[in-house]
Amino acid sequence: QVQLVESGGGLEQAGGSLRLSCAASGVTFSNYAMAWFRQASGKEREIVAAISRSGGRTYYADSVKGRFTISRDNAENTVYLQMISLTPEDTAVYYCAARWFDFTLHASEYDYWGQGTQVTVSS
Repeated sequence: QVQLVESGGGLEQAGGSLRLSCAASGVTFSNYAMAWFRQASGKEREIVAAISRSGGRTYYADSVKGRFTISRDNAENTVYLQMISLTPEDTAVYYCAARWFDFTLHASEYDYWGQGTQVTVSS
């Protein structure tokens, strides 16, 4: 049974930092590209960042470039999202997702999803 379990969300002040983690089980982690999506209240789910199976390629949404960093540890079956310089616009539920072989920008094309972790940034 495949499980993706996110952690690390919470309440942070604007300008602060958070580090999200997503632990995978039930899959050969190194066969899957990973991504972080977020969904703010009343909005569609959007991609935040993605990383290839080896970690050699990454993608960032324009809104988070220079502030967020995605990384992965294949030995620990974990993907991370380091977030700095947070703004209230980053408030959302953050989801990690896994896709066989390579990442795409479209949520519908991902195979597995975590349950989400809430990130709230106060001004």
